[in-house]
Amino acid sequence: MVSHSELRTLFCSADAVCFDVDSTVIREEGIDELAKFCGVEDAVSEMTRRAMGGAVPFKTALTERLALIQPSREQVQRLLAEHPPHLTPGIRELVSRLQERNVQVFLISGGFRSIVEHVASKVGIPTANVFANRLKFYFNGEYAGFDETQPTAESGGKGKVIKLLKEKFHFKKIVMIGDGATDMEACPPADGFIGFGGNVIRQQVKDNAKWYITDFVELLRALEE
Repeated sequence: MVSHSELRTLFCSADAVCFDVDSTVIREEGIDELAKFCGVEDAVSEMTRRAMGGAVPFKTALTERLALIQPSREQVQRLLAEHPPHLTPGIRELVSRLQERNVQVFLISGGFRSIVEHVASKVGIPTANVFANRLKFYFNGEYAGFDETQPTAESGGKGKVIKLLKEKFHFKKIVMIGDGATDMEACPPADGFIGFGGNVIRQQVKDNAKWYITDFVELLRALEE
């Protein structure tokens, strides 16, 4: 296990950095916002808490929550138009700084691709660098489930994506940054993990991350040293 100082060095020399999205790149949990928009907020946010704590297999929790929400294509589009996600302060600058250093930046999310692609466009990340779950709709736009073949639909899915990135692009050093247990579990195969508590603090992550930050400014400063 790498020490804090080794992790700082690793971050500053990484050839790829992967960010979680909900409560990391954006301030909200996308699925909770969708639930609120569809009028089933309380039941779904309790399920999200249980899933984030690692108490329920991810795919089970996702299936149960979506069965409650039943989001139509129109509702997802209206959510993005009327209540777009709020970026976490400093993330746009951090992504830009990493890209200036020729670091590949990826978004890996257990959330929904339609929302995550919107976020990616706001921070200058190409859609090819987005890994997230795909909602499925019938021809009339009603909810038809989600694509269960995506690695992000499974527990351990973020680690599977990082393994795939290493195989495809031969990255030597990948750092994962996120707020939740599923992000921490992606290291290994990620070479390092940085816990983020700027929007919500998950005690398990705070206690176990070798480097835990609450502001992206700390990472910007590290790159400038």
